[in-house]
Order: sequence, then C-alpha cells, then structure tokens
Amino acid sequence: MSTPFRLDGRKALITGGASGIGEATSRAFAAAGASVLIVDIDRQRAETLAAELPDASPLICDITNESAVNEMFASISALDVLVNNAGIGLVGNIEETCLADFQRLLRVNVEGMYLVTKYALPLLLASHGSIVNIGSVAGLVGVKRRYAYCATKGAVVATTRQLAVDYPTQIRVNCICPGTVDTPFVEAYLEKYHKHEKEKIRAELNQRQPVGRLGRPDEIAHLALYLSSPEAGFVNGSVITIDGGWTAA
Repeated sequence: MSTPFRLDGRKALITGGASGIGEATSRAFAAAGASVLIVDIDRQRAETLAAELPDASPLICDITNESAVNEMFASISALDVLVNNAGIGLVGNIEETCLADFQRLLRVNVEGMYLVTKYALPLLLASHGSIVNIGSVAGLVGVKRRYAYCATKGAVVATTRQLAVDYPTQIRVNCICPGTVDTPFVEAYLEKYHKHEKEKIRAELNQRQPVGRLGRPDEIAHLALYLSSPEAGFVNGSVITIDGGWTAA
C-alpha cells in the first residue's frame, strides 16, 4: 500500500515560505518529496531554510511588484502546486484604520495573491495543478478591531471560490482558514500592541479557540499538504476552517 499525501516529482511554490505557516509548509512539502520554491522578501531566512531542505530553492520577490512577479515566473518552467501564504495583519476598527494602512493590506493580501496566481496560472493549467490559499477565520466571521484584515481575508475566500468556478476541470483551488496560530506573526503582534502584557494577551489568544490553545504551524501545513496531494482530487472550491472550534461556536 502506497504512502498517502506524497508529492514526489512535483514542484511547489510557497509565498511567504520562509517563516511561520509558510516555513512549516515548505518543510512538510519537502518531506513529502516535492521540489520547493521558497518565495520570500527575507533573503537570509529563505536561503537558510532552502539549504536545510533536500530539494528547495529560494526566490526573493516582492509579490506586490508586478514586474518582479513576472520576472520570477519567467525563470520557472513548470509548476504543480501554488500556496498563496504571504500576508500581513493590522489591528484597528474602521475609525482607527487610515487609508494608507488599508491599502497596504490590500496590496499584500489581495493584490499580491492576484499577481502570483495570474502569473502562475499558465503553468498550473499545463500541469492540472492545485492552488491552496491561506485565508483566515477573519474572512468568515467578524473579529473585533480587525477591519482591514477581515476585509482582505474575505477577499481571499471569495476569490478562491471564483477561481474554482472558472476552472473547474483544469485546476483545483481551495482555501484554508486558520484560527490564531503560534507564529512570528503573533509574536510581532504581541510586541507591537501588548509589549507590557504579553502573557496576559497570549492567554486570551489561547482561550479564543475553544480547545484552549493556539494552532501550530505544522497543523496548517499538513492540511495544505493534503489539499495539494492526489488524495484530495475531489476537493475543489472548498473553504476549510482549522481553528480549534472558533467558528463552530
């Protein structure tokens, strides 16, 4: 009996692939036999991670820059899996969110994903490949003081479904919506907004999930691995929560 969830002989590109959920996904895909392209703006982290994995290459790219994305894909001859993971967050309700910050989140979380997907599409159509978009529970439910983040992650969910409708037999497109995951993303949030009460806020974040803890990056990565594998061949246009029961309540 063959081992399930293998990606042998397949090439995968992961944006934001050098840290947090992206790093865990790069590691999981490499362990499953994929050739991994680690796309990140942090050269040192991307190069260090690529050196640790058996068949991985770093690609340094600002995904909000169309010329840079075009140039990156000009160097790629084949692609089977795209994981749109790169994203940024912001704390604030609509009154606290200035236009420049709102536009910054749109550029990274929505326009960046659009550009990468658009330029990856010819390669994915040729391989009948798969796209996994990393959304958030914030794209499904309202989260207090996350106006811009909810707006952009809602777009990730909607565009996932739209692509699955436009290309139902050519590619598969699915979305993962995590709850709060223990990543450098969370650490940066605590450092910026709660520097003098980190442990108190960390405890509150743990309790936000009914299971009483944060998610782990590897848990998200293994769901992305399943969605990218042949075993998920009947999964298309799905939006899957992995949130410790948050959205079930």
